[in-house]
Order: sequence, then structure tokens, then C-alpha cells
Amino acid sequence: MMADLMLEVKNLSGGYDDLIIVKNISLNVYSGQVVSVTGRNGVGKSTLMKLISGSLKLSGGTVFVLNQDVRSIAKHKRLKMGVSYAPQESIVFDELSLEENLTLHYEGTDLASYDEVFKYFPRLKERLGQRAGTLSGGEKKLLSFSRVIAEPTKMVLLDEPTEGVQSDNIELMAEIIIKEKAKGRGFLIVDQNLTFLERFNDVIHLMDHGEAIFKMEGLMFREDIEERITI
Repeated sequence: MMADLMLEVKNLSGGYDDLIIVKNISLNVYSGQVVSVTGRNGVGKSTLMKLISGSLKLSGGTVFVLNQDVRSIAKHKRLKMGVSYAPQESIVFDELSLEENLTLHYEGTDLASYDEVFKYFPRLKERLGQRAGTLSGGEKKLLSFSRVIAEPTKMVLLDEPTEGVQSDNIELMAEIIIKEKAKGRGFLIVDQNLTFLERFNDVIHLMDHGEAIFKMEGLMFREDIEERITI
């Protein structure tokens, strides 16, 4: 059975106003597939995710979600189309409780939607009444990750999900991604943690100076990536 094309990015370029950071990036994500983007700091990885998610306007190229051109569709409407997005700067409202943060973003999402996630992260359930502003940076990342996993979407964008997260929780995040991948969800993940990525990766793109300079499909060999990352 042929996998469905979840996300199609063609010759994407863009950045901030007249400053073009990302240049002519193309990639596809199919159902049940994890595509990763890695590279050193400051090469445009997070800008790429902002362009794909609709947080920034494109200066060139196209983005299709489930075969629909989304260039003119606002970011919040893309969620309804089936795309969840956890940016590098976690979307967490400090004055609200964990429960309010978890149930706020997607209409129809309630605590029951998090039953499976809470099996992996019981501390989140124990702290539902706590203000989100009391969480550490890594805990906020975990909260944001849990939110997008619980949302009933077909495509997930994760930008630096492991940044600041404890190693045992990173392992649990990998287990969840593997499980969701088996259900047919597509993932586009930006991260520098190669140990994390090699648990589930299908295709990896290496970025440098805003461009994709190397692509590897199938089994990821750490040395092939590391030797191409310029310092």
C-alpha cells in the first residue's frame, strides 16, 4: 500500500523581511515517516520550520499539506487541516495552569486526549493544577511536545523538541514518536541530538548557510552526518 504524501515542500525560500535565510529547500514527508533536519546553530533550521508552519511568509517556493497549497492559509487554520506545530520557543502561557495549556489550543481536546501521554509522563498529570510559569525550560518543552502528540492531526512539526529536556524523558519522547509513526502520522523534526534522531529517522537533511547540503535515506550513520557539519 502506497503511503500518502503528508507534506510537500518545493524550492522554499524566505526569512525576515528582505533578509533571505532559507534558500531553495525541498523535502517530502509521507504517512508513517519521520524526516529530520539537522545542522549547527544558526544555519536556518528554525526559520525553515517557521516558513513551513506559516509563522513567516515565503519569498519563494510552495508548501502543500495533504495535496493542498497552504501558502495563503493562516497558521492557526493549518492546525484544523491536520498539522500540529511545536516551535523551538515553546508556546506555553505562564499564567495558566498546565491543564489549561494542554486543552487550550485545539477545539475538542480535553484531558482524556492525554491519557496515553500521561502514561509516559505521569508528573505532568500530577501537576495539572500548577501554573505553567513555574516549569523549567525543559519541562515546558515536554508540555509542548505532549500537546502536539495529543492533537488529532496527521502531520507533526517539532522544532528542537529535546532542547533542555532530561535524558530519560528524551528516551520516552522517542518511544512515543515510534508509536505514533506506526499509526501513520508523519513527522518533520529539527534537532541536533543525533542519538535521538537515529532511533526513528527515515530521511535526514543536513543544513548549512540556509541550504540543504546533504540528504541520507534509510539507516542513519552518525559519522556521515558529523563529518559534514562545518564548525
